[in-house]
Amino acid sequence: MENTNLSPDEFAAAPHHKSGFVSIIGKPNAGKSTLLNLLVGEKLSIITFKAQTTRRRIFGILNSDDFQIVFSDTPGMVSAAYQLHKKMQSYISQSLEDADVLLLIIDLKGEPPEAEMLERIRKTGLPLYVLLNKADLVDEATQKDQTEYWQLAFPDAKLKTVSALNGTGTETLVAELLEHMPQHPPFYPKDQLTEHPERFFAAEIIREKIFLCYREEIPYSTEVVIDEFKDKNDITVIRATILVERTSQKGIIIGHQGKALKKVGTESRKDLEAFLGRKVFLETHVKVAEDWRNDQKWLNRLGYGES
Repeated sequence: MENTNLSPDEFAAAPHHKSGFVSIIGKPNAGKSTLLNLLVGEKLSIITFKAQTTRRRIFGILNSDDFQIVFSDTPGMVSAAYQLHKKMQSYISQSLEDADVLLLIIDLKGEPPEAEMLERIRKTGLPLYVLLNKADLVDEATQKDQTEYWQLAFPDAKLKTVSALNGTGTETLVAELLEHMPQHPPFYPKDQLTEHPERFFAAEIIREKIFLCYREEIPYSTEVVIDEFKDKNDITVIRATILVERTSQKGIIIGHQGKALKKVGTESRKDLEAFLGRKVFLETHVKVAEDWRNDQKWLNRLGYGES
């Protein structure tokens, strides 16, 4: 992932510059995406109250004159019920391989990760921070018990009790992470916030609205494909297709007289305009792609077949 566009002069200009990769891992809904957005100061990962919202690795880049930290938000650790889940879990494996530091996010109100995943984390031998998240939602006794438990589980790790939602406990985290970063020139241009293109975030924003507007299985059965993303004068034209697995789901997404789909479109457009900083024309359609979560051809077309 190293950027080869930097000139020798740029490399030599910062001999003490630090750069490295930090992977954020944990179970679904532990607060990984909230933490990424907090650390980079921008909303890059979509956030909902539903588990398994994040499906891909989301990269967020934090830049300063003398350092660059590339944070990686990963899908939640889950059992693979679909081929899609297997690919999601492979992103976690990749994040364990290319990181300089790991941030394990623990939901103080939820269940801990499975023993198998914890053992995989131990075997990496990487510097590890265990962040006990959602401290604002539990009492001090619970915090104390959980701290003792995780200190025994990872005696060499640095433990922090935090709230990713409001930033409590994270104030010194970046400075501490820098202690583990190697001296290295930046991997990306200093004005770059992420390696993902704008059309990627357009799909993610629409998908977030689907998670927020529909219940039960519907959000998990959908995927968003950006068919067109084009700047025309002072407006960006975006045409998107929402994939579902069954015809009955198509009817639910559209809703009575198209009202449900219109709501998704309206709310998506507002967020897209805020994200892109310009006017947006958004057009959405719904298409049935039967059992796409288990169809490798569809997964490849949607980008999940990529390494």
